[in-house]
Amino acid sequence: MLKSKYAGASILLAEDNEINQEVTKAMLAQCGLEIDIAENGIIALDMFAENAYDLVLMDVQMPEMNGLEATELIRLRSAKSPAGTRVPILAMTANVYKEDREACEKAGMDGFVAKPVVPEDLYSELIHWLGKSTTR
Repeated sequence: MLKSKYAGASILLAEDNEINQEVTKAMLAQCGLEIDIAENGIIALDMFAENAYDLVLMDVQMPEMNGLEATELIRLRSAKSPAGTRVPILAMTANVYKEDREACEKAGMDGFVAKPVVPEDLYSELIHWLGKSTTR
């Protein structure tokens, strides 16, 4: 369903680990999704400002600027944009404790994908959140 319904959707993957980048990119590409990769939160913030994305996959722990900070800034900047343009941001993290989830939600993240990434879980979250994206 992901490929048939959302092929061509634009995804920003903010991830500093090269292996995780390659694995996630391969999973997304086989579904026909368009992927841009940012190595840290600063680059993700810049790319988000310059491009229209349907969804963001945001690693929580990155150098330069972590995913929580980047998400907070994206949400701040998006609040100034035209109404109805909220892009879903999903946390990608190995830390799925209650406190971690609360910190992600407080920063403005919408959902979670646990690491290591299980393809079926990733695809399920993408189907759910791309269906709610106001940019599609």
